[in-house]
Amino acid sequence: MSRAIRPILLLLIGGIAFVGSASLFIVDERQKALVVQFGQIQRTIDKPGLYFKWPVIEELVYVEDRLLFLESKDKSVQVVDGRRYLVDAIIVLRIVDPQKFRETVQANLARAGDRIETRLDAALRQTYGKRTFEAALSKDRGVMMDEIRDQVKSEAQNLGIDIIDVRILRTDLMPDVLKDTYERMSAERFAEAAQLRAIGDAQRRRIRAEAEREAVEMIAKATRTSEITRGEADAERNKTFADAYQRDPEFFAFYRSMKAYPRSLNGSDTTLVLTPDSEFFRYLKASQDTKNAPRQ
Repeated sequence: MSRAIRPILLLLIGGIAFVGSASLFIVDERQKALVVQFGQIQRTIDKPGLYFKWPVIEELVYVEDRLLFLESKDKSVQVVDGRRYLVDAIIVLRIVDPQKFRETVQANLARAGDRIETRLDAALRQTYGKRTFEAALSKDRGVMMDEIRDQVKSEAQNLGIDIIDVRILRTDLMPDVLKDTYERMSAERFAEAAQLRAIGDAQRRRIRAEAEREAVEMIAKATRTSEITRGEADAERNKTFADAYQRDPEFFAFYRSMKAYPRSLNGSDTTLVLTPDSEFFRYLKASQDTKNAPRQ
């Protein structure tokens, strides 16, 4: 091969390599591709593989074919009672029509996100505005997310995007509303505590009154029983004394006198003023007379 042909051959090989690299392209399973010529979409490639395009005059626009997540934070919404809340939401979407996506937002995901987020704001305000805060946090939460998704879906379809799902991540009171709510809840708890204390105090007074009444009844019953028992005992004692008196009146009189002496002289400061011939000392004198009598 002559030296003059070798540079031409190298140039030809380089040109073929350049044309090949500029003409062949790969589309993987994570994306779709648009072949654009002078700003006009010539064809859409939605299957992975190796493809050919005209170099220089045709260009490629790649579009994501995966699930995408659009997060929207601190959206201000108002519920039925007028209180305002901050909501965080996330949108799960997918680009299903690359050509429409290119024609409407120039295949710019950030621009599409702005338009979808604007519609999301309106959907959040409309959906929350029909409900109370308690409903938004409990039974209606799933229904609300479905309503918001359906409202955002119509806007997204105009961009060639399908809204798969909308999730509410957070619903919080705004700082001023949070303070008012805390004070209201605190007042409600204090009122509830006062009511419980009043109920407990009423029950305490009722139980104490019942206990005092039962105590009075029990004491009265015990007193009556004791009086009956004491009366029966006194009757039995008197009967015993009467029987003893009938059997030996003199001994009974002596016994009664002997019992009276310690009772009368009980204590160190007891003073009796009696005459020497008092009947009280009759049996003592009789005993003394017996002792002084001459023995036979």
